[in-house]
Amino acid sequence: MTTPQLRIARPVRDLARAETMYVAGLGLQRLGGFTDHQGFDGVMLGLPGAGYHFEFTLCRAHPVAPAPTAEDLAVFYLPDAAQWEARCAAMLAAGFRVLPSFNPYWDRQGRTFEDADGYRVVLQNAEWPA
Repeated sequence: MTTPQLRIARPVRDLARAETMYVAGLGLQRLGGFTDHQGFDGVMLGLPGAGYHFEFTLCRAHPVAPAPTAEDLAVFYLPDAAQWEARCAAMLAAGFRVLPSFNPYWDRQGRTFEDADGYRVVLQNAEWPA
């Protein structure tokens, strides 16, 4: 049986900026990319072997303005407190801004960050419930 792969695709205003922020902030790696594929440029960021990755795209001919809401979240569970603190510091250093979560649940054990396009990432200092 093949393991499914999750791709979270998001249009951005500045492809290089998105890549730099997510690599530095979340510690992701560039898994692939493309240039002028039917008018789109893109980059895939994730961790080798993980079951997910982000795809950030930029349409050359008809740019799509990012339109995230306060509840469009990518949530990462980091149970180790030291790892969580280090990743939170890396997010700020990468240019993400911290803000209160729209849903107060995420503020109890986590921190919500917003990138330059308004997309939100929650770093949750908790274990994913099995």
